[in-house]
Amino acid sequence: MDFNVKIGDSDKLSSACVVVGISAPRRLSPAAERLDKASRGQLREMLKHHDIDTGCGKTTLIHSPKGRIQADRILVVGCGKDRTLSPQSFARINAAAARALQDSGATEALSYLTELDVEDRDLRWKAQQLIVSSRDAVYRFDELKSDAKPPKRPLRRLAVGLSDGDSADEVRQGIASGKAIANGVDLARTLGNRPGNLCTPSDLAEQARALKKEHPSLKVQVLEEKDMQKLGMGALLSVSRGSRQPAKLIVMQYNGSSSENPVVLVGKGVTFDSGGISIKPGAAMDEMKFDMCGAASVFGTLSAVAELGLPINLVGIVPATENLPDGDASKPGDVVTSMSGQTIEILNTDAEGRLILCDALTYADKFDPDVVVDIATLTGACVVALGHHATGLLSNDQDLADELLTAGQVSGDRAWQLPLWDEYDELLATNFADMANIGGRGAGTITAACFLGRFTKDYRWAHLDIAGVAWWSGAPKKGATGRPVPLLMQFLIDRCEER
Repeated sequence: MDFNVKIGDSDKLSSACVVVGISAPRRLSPAAERLDKASRGQLREMLKHHDIDTGCGKTTLIHSPKGRIQADRILVVGCGKDRTLSPQSFARINAAAARALQDSGATEALSYLTELDVEDRDLRWKAQQLIVSSRDAVYRFDELKSDAKPPKRPLRRLAVGLSDGDSADEVRQGIASGKAIANGVDLARTLGNRPGNLCTPSDLAEQARALKKEHPSLKVQVLEEKDMQKLGMGALLSVSRGSRQPAKLIVMQYNGSSSENPVVLVGKGVTFDSGGISIKPGAAMDEMKFDMCGAASVFGTLSAVAELGLPINLVGIVPATENLPDGDASKPGDVVTSMSGQTIEILNTDAEGRLILCDALTYADKFDPDVVVDIATLTGACVVALGHHATGLLSNDQDLADELLTAGQVSGDRAWQLPLWDEYDELLATNFADMANIGGRGAGTITAACFLGRFTKDYRWAHLDIAGVAWWSGAPKKGATGRPVPLLMQFLIDRCEER
């Protein structure tokens, strides 16, 4: 889908469909007011007879509008009762508009939804969010369907309408960042949606090489198991022992600044997680292909940063493996030695994500990072604590945590901070090694982060547990979400702008 800016009043620009917002009970946006006047009161007449639903995200398509309107159709999107929209409501409105346009058969449209008032958000943000929400709403994963049937007349062009050109540059900036973020989200969703027999550690390595061809500014290095053995990554390699697929440590580097220490993103890349010897229940085990969504978000973020050419140094590290039961697989009670030299008693082989992340976090120190953020579908406990709305956030540095929390609020891809106290860390004690890989039934998200915290003492670090937000379960929405690419991109954009 292409995006651009059109300057002119909503009633005077030609289009297959013009999109405007109306709030309850009968508050017309400026663009809707102009359409109403040009149509001799058609919109207010329809509101009077309850032919327009003003509920937030409800849509009404008006064919062949009356009067002097140049557009073939009008799409009215309900904005609810609030005079000032929340960022979440604004995203819902734009997504609803995109779905309705896709269903209408209009191949191009003109949206004036950026003129809606959103709390503490400027026009650039609204243009960016319009793009991200619209692309998210029309995303399809059908590359594996033999009879895939795309829309006969898909929406191909969406213009942001402005009554005057004074703010056109601001909107164009929002469109550029929105397109890059949307492309990154799409990449993360597609990687997450691919099945485990196609998206293997080796396939992820090839994806990294393909990303380098698309963005020559990236440097890519893939470490093989023999390389990891030389580095002493006994924790990571203990997970891959049960799989015929060799583990990979994928390193992607983007250098957009000549002097700054890099931000390092570490993404959990378990391309299928059976639980290993501590095998999971069979129900919904197919969804364990999504256990690499942390890695997918690193790919998506690197791609978006390279597309935008952000003035920042960024490193993406993806430890990639499968976790399967086998005669050589790790057993409960095994003790392994991590790259840091610390020993780990594996009490549960289904707590494998932290085992691959701890070696990757130790490896991250070689880049002399400014900050390190890991992203992982790490614990079911996070789903219990926060449901499917917020990412769990834990950090050893409050300033870094605040940056990520703010980025989540601004992007609408929100996170919630949990404590990282010493009392929780004590739950990892064991008689047989430096630590156990689980801390008991309670506070599972926190003790998992405490485990990772033992490998991040030398730098500022934050952990994002995305187990509740990385994918949707059940029809019709089942599939990867691409989160937290919007949060990570806002975090990086904010860092660039604060300098």
